[in-house]
Amino acid sequence: MYVLHTRDDSAAMAVRLVLEELGQPYETRLVSKEAGDPDSPAYRALQPLGLVPALETPDGTMFETAAILLWLADRHKALAPAPDAADRGQFLKWFFFTVSHVHPIVLQMFYPERYKGEGNSEEAFTAQAAARVRVALGLLNDVAASGSLRWLSASEPSILTYYLALLIRWFKSFDASDVRHLDFTKWPALESIAVAMETRPAAIRCAKAENLGPTIFSNPAY
Repeated sequence: MYVLHTRDDSAAMAVRLVLEELGQPYETRLVSKEAGDPDSPAYRALQPLGLVPALETPDGTMFETAAILLWLADRHKALAPAPDAADRGQFLKWFFFTVSHVHPIVLQMFYPERYKGEGNSEEAFTAQAAARVRVALGLLNDVAASGSLRWLSASEPSILTYYLALLIRWFKSFDASDVRHLDFTKWPALESIAVAMETRPAAIRCAKAENLGPTIFSNPAY
C-alpha cells in the first residue's frame, strides 16, 4: 500500500487524484504546519525540504509531484504513454512544459513576496507572472484543441490532465478585479479538460475527502 503525505488543496492532490484513478490502495498522512511536521527529522528524512507531496512506495519514498506522477504512470502502465510508445516524446514535452512554465507561476502569483526581488512591487510582479502564464496556457490550449495529443484532452484522463486541472483550480481563485485574474473562456479546450476531470469518480472521491465541493476545477469554491 502507498502512503501519501499531504495537505488539503496542495500539490499532493494531483498524486491523490492519480492514485484514485489507478484504483491503487493508499492511506494519507497529514503534514501539519501547525504541529511542526514539515520540520521534523522524521518527515525531513522522507522529503528533505519538508514539502508535500511525499509518497512512500515499496521501492522507497518518492518526492516532487511530477516525478511521482510519472513514476506511478509507468509503474501501473496507465495515464501516460508507455516509454516505447510513439507519442511518448510529445507527451513528455508538454508534461514538462506544464511543470516548468505553468506550475512555478502559480507559486509566484500566490507568494509574490518570495520571488519579486527588491525594487519591484508585488502588483507589478504578479501582473508580469500572469502575462507569462497566459502565453503558456494559450499554447497548451492550442495543443488540446488540435486533438494531436490524446493525453491532453477532455476525452481521456492522464497524469497531465489531472495535473493541469489542479493548476487551473488554483488560477481560478483570483477574481476579475485582481491583476492575477485569468479568463479561461479564452482557452475553451483547457476549460473542457477541467470540467471533464472533475466529473470523474476519482475526482469526486477526492473532492469529498477534502470537502472541496462538486466543481473543484471549473468553478472552485474559495
